[in-house]
Amino acid sequence: MKPEQTFRIGSVTASVFLNSAKVGETTKQMRSVKMQRRYRDEQGEWQSASTYSLSELPQLQAVVSLAMNYVSELEATAPQG
Repeated sequence: MKPEQTFRIGSVTASVFLNSAKVGETTKQMRSVKMQRRYRDEQGEWQSASTYSLSELPQLQAVVSLAMNYVSELEATAPQG
């Protein structure tokens, strides 16, 4: 599944995914956010991790803030129903 939006600072990303769920007779759209850190392993292959060093926490905080603002704006303008 491809993210709707991705925010990246350094090696840290926050990806926003649009999901659908059936609620009674209607289908509701919801967004979820996945945070990850990309790095190359000893063989040079790209890997993902969900753990962060102290020096990466400001990057994580920034991408979380960007993702939260993005999702909040969409939720505020979404039709109610």
